[in-house]
Amino acid sequence: MAYRMYLVDDDKFLLGLYATKFRNAGYDVETAQGGEALLTALRQDPTPPDVMLLDIIMPGLDGFETVAALRKEQLAPRAKIIFLSNQGQETDLEKARELHADGYIIKASAIPSEVLAEVGRILGASAAPAPTV
Repeated sequence: MAYRMYLVDDDKFLLGLYATKFRNAGYDVETAQGGEALLTALRQDPTPPDVMLLDIIMPGLDGFETVAALRKEQLAPRAKIIFLSNQGQETDLEKARELHADGYIIKASAIPSEVLAEVGRILGASAAPAPTV
């Protein structure tokens, strides 16, 4: 069974790059170009995701505000929340902890295969899911 994932970033290139990486690893991937787009999609989507990767710095709702709204509206309450950002200050890490994030990956310090492996670890998978046929 493939994990269902939402990738949220305002950078189209990175969104496409990570979407391809995770799809090739067998994930069922949806993308959203910002917090508002994610919230809209989740309000209309009957199948909640298993995991969400969110950038922090985005126009409109930033990643922290998006997760706060997810929590308030109880959208996808069982989904693992992982921040994928270039922001790595202690204040950002503390804010992620306050929001009960399941992970925090600094983009500049991790190549896509490392991001894939870390997401698998957070999901409790011994390996990434097998590609679907």
